[in-house]
Amino acid sequence: MTSLNNEFLWPVRVYYEDTDAGGVVYYANYLKFMERARTEFLRSLGFEQDRLKEEQGIIFAVHSLSVKYKKPAVFNDALLVKTAISHCGRASLGFSHSIIRAADETELCLAEVKVACINAEKFTPMVMPEVILSKIKREVISGS
Repeated sequence: MTSLNNEFLWPVRVYYEDTDAGGVVYYANYLKFMERARTEFLRSLGFEQDRLKEEQGIIFAVHSLSVKYKKPAVFNDALLVKTAISHCGRASLGFSHSIIRAADETELCLAEVKVACINAEKFTPMVMPEVILSKIKREVISGS
C-alpha cells in the first residue's frame, strides 16, 4: 500500500476464483478490486467505513461508474490498483481507477466511479461530515 499525493496504490493477486471459464478475470471482479482499493484509501486517511456508519450515520454507495476494459488479467497475475480522487463535492466523491499488471505495467482496466454520501438509516443523500471533507481537501487534493 502506497500513497503518492492523490494517487493511492493497492496490490491485488488474481486467484483462481477471480477467473471465468475462459481463464481470465471475470469482468465484475475488477469492480471488486476497485472497491477494496477505495476502502483501503479511506482507511489510510483514518476513515473506517464501519465506524463512519456507527459514529457519523453515513455510508458511501456507488452512484455511477464507467469502465473500459483494455487487456485481460489471468490467474496468478499480481495487479496494482491505482486510485485517485478526481472530484470532491459536498455529498459525493469521484474516483479514477487504473488497474495494471505489476510485472510489465500493462494497463488492463480504467474506470471512473462516483460514490455518494448516504444517510445510513434513510438511504438518502447527505452532506459529508466536515472532518472527512477537510481531510480529503487538505491531505489528498492539495497534496500536503
